[in-house]
Amino acid sequence: MLFKPKNIAQDKWKHFLVGIAMAIAFQLGGSWLLHVSLPQLLLVNILLVIAIAYGFELFSLVTGKGHYEVMDAVATLIGGLIGMTLIVGLNLF
Repeated sequence: MLFKPKNIAQDKWKHFLVGIAMAIAFQLGGSWLLHVSLPQLLLVNILLVIAIAYGFELFSLVTGKGHYEVMDAVATLIGGLIGMTLIVGLNLF
């Protein structure tokens, strides 16, 4: 990455990038499978990103496998918002 502040942990960047990829996949797949308006598609996609990101953190907490950290889910959510913004921006051109 060109801009990578040193105070953000490496695993947060991984969650951030996964959030971008996940949101792009949901946005493209959702627009192909669901025939709804853009605001409805965005709502469905953001709910999916939140559910999956926090769901993995809850899974780590309940099973003890992995490391439970809410900021990982927040990094995924931020990446997801950016990924959805990229696709919507490309669709507007």
